[in-house]
Amino acid sequence: MASAQDQELLPDQTEGFKVGEKKTMDEYHKLDADDEAMQRYKQSLGLGGSGKDLSDPNDPRHCIILSLTMDSEGRPPVTIDLASSGSEKTLKDKPFKIKEGVKFSMTAKFKVQHDVLSGLQYVQVVKRKGIRVSKDQEMIGSYAPNTDQTPIYTKQFAEEDAPSGMLARGHYTATSSFVDDDKKRHLEFEWSFDIAKDW
Repeated sequence: MASAQDQELLPDQTEGFKVGEKKTMDEYHKLDADDEAMQRYKQSLGLGGSGKDLSDPNDPRHCIILSLTMDSEGRPPVTIDLASSGSEKTLKDKPFKIKEGVKFSMTAKFKVQHDVLSGLQYVQVVKRKGIRVSKDQEMIGSYAPNTDQTPIYTKQFAEEDAPSGMLARGHYTATSSFVDDDKKRHLEFEWSFDIAKDW
């Protein structure tokens, strides 16, 4: 049975939603070949287009998260580089500062290889002094393996407001997870930030 923390880092389930049957790339290509609507859907996933598949046969990973960037007015973007193996292990010890009350958005860059990635979501749990203060999740979507025509996928998340006020200022820890419809975690990492009066 999964621990409470493991459950906390999974996306909330929509009642009545059932994940579709997993299919191979060949099955997707052959699926409803004469159905025009299905062809448009497959093209929206990046299937059926031309382009050389960039999947690395020596790398078994299905989804490779390259970076997570915070954009906000008044400061240059802050990028968490996740491309190098193990780079996420030191993030918790290097907090960055967020000005209270500021609007910001996050952007993920990632690659998909070998098979269609179905229902990728970003889940973030933020804690202050060990107590959970928020759980946010963002649907990223379903994607075909990258090709030379689309070597990297980018997804900008909805804009958010940083908390404000004297009580909101301080140190926070966050655990972020990229999870697909099959509940497979492609990356999970801890990081930290400080809410301050100024940058």
